[in-house]
Amino acid sequence: MDDVVALVRELVVVRSTVAWHGHVSRDPFARLQLAEGRRDPYPLYEEVRRRGDLVPTPLVGFQTASHRVCREVLRDRRFGVQSEEALRRGDGGLSLLELDPPDHTRLRRLVAPSFTPRALAGTRERIGAVVDGLLDALPPEGPFDLVSGLASPLPIRVITDLLGVPDDDSAAFARYGATLGSALAGVQSVGHVVRLVEANRRLAALMEQVFEQHRRQPRDDLVSRLLAAEGDQARPDELAPLCRLLLVAGFETTVNLIGNTVLALLAHPEQWREVVADPALAAAAVEETLRWDPPVQRTFRAPRADVELAGVVVPRGAMLMLFLAGANRDPEVFDEPARFDLHRQTGPQAGPDHLSFSAGVHYCIGAPLARLEATVAVERLAQRYPGLQRVGRLRRRGGGTVIRGPAELVVGQRSGVLAA
Repeated sequence: MDDVVALVRELVVVRSTVAWHGHVSRDPFARLQLAEGRRDPYPLYEEVRRRGDLVPTPLVGFQTASHRVCREVLRDRRFGVQSEEALRRGDGGLSLLELDPPDHTRLRRLVAPSFTPRALAGTRERIGAVVDGLLDALPPEGPFDLVSGLASPLPIRVITDLLGVPDDDSAAFARYGATLGSALAGVQSVGHVVRLVEANRRLAALMEQVFEQHRRQPRDDLVSRLLAAEGDQARPDELAPLCRLLLVAGFETTVNLIGNTVLALLAHPEQWREVVADPALAAAAVEETLRWDPPVQRTFRAPRADVELAGVVVPRGAMLMLFLAGANRDPEVFDEPARFDLHRQTGPQAGPDHLSFSAGVHYCIGAPLARLEATVAVERLAQRYPGLQRVGRLRRRGGGTVIRGPAELVVGQRSGVLAA
């Protein structure tokens, strides 16, 4: 009950503060969280960039859409992910996203080996089989909702398989994980608060059951490997938040990456036709989507001491809101940044890359898996539905704009276009 009261209080205070600064002060960060920003956040990122490299915001401290500044902050050890308030509380049981070195480094080393491209090499076949099974269940000509039919169930099945969650429990994990993942966009209502608290309680109990099963019968999966490190490299209370993060973050990133990639390609039909003609271009389409319309739009960092940045002293206790999606469209880095182009040359050999998976010590540990799942999904779609087009409604995710992607995307096969 205390958790519910605290979250409801936070909801009321945050909403009223955001509304005031959005409508009265016209603060871009506040407006991002209103209907204006949910419809299209990119003009607001441009507004921040026009105002300067580092722009004050009354809500947190500073905001930036500069690729150079975002990249510098993400790689600078003087900035961390724990705010002054969190440090004072001494929060326990935090996930990797909420920890700074050395705890972050210690726990990351436990899971990183399972998410390298080499470790995932054998996963492609499994992902392909899951995608094929999901597509087999959909109408050959449509219409169907791409999100509920493919983008949403795929990452849950893959991550529960990697964790070693029994098939009988995977549906419950999916349900509770999706509920908790919805909090990444912000708490929406009192009912949402109640659902979050209940999902967290039920997922914790379910996770403990899985832990007990794996303690009795260790297997070749991630949960068993984490339990083997319990007491030596990880405290018992650290394992559940770690697994919960892998479940929620893995789901939220991939489901929206798949949806955004398909949306981008269908909005540029000539590029969809290119992918249909050569499905190997799916990886390039995914990479360009990560730059052009990423699933994770922003993150924050807090200075551990007063830091001079872009000619401004950022005091300890302030926070920096880093608009990663805005940085990905910085014209100082990308030519014609508002144009979607699956032939765009990015990456270390071509120059500065996008920041959609962050940078520095908090670079997304699941990036190789998210890329692989989205690539296989787009490849198979191009092969099975060459005439894919939108035939129904597009409903965007509700809530804030931390996470961006479709909640519902109805598509179907254009008449007369058949799979080879």
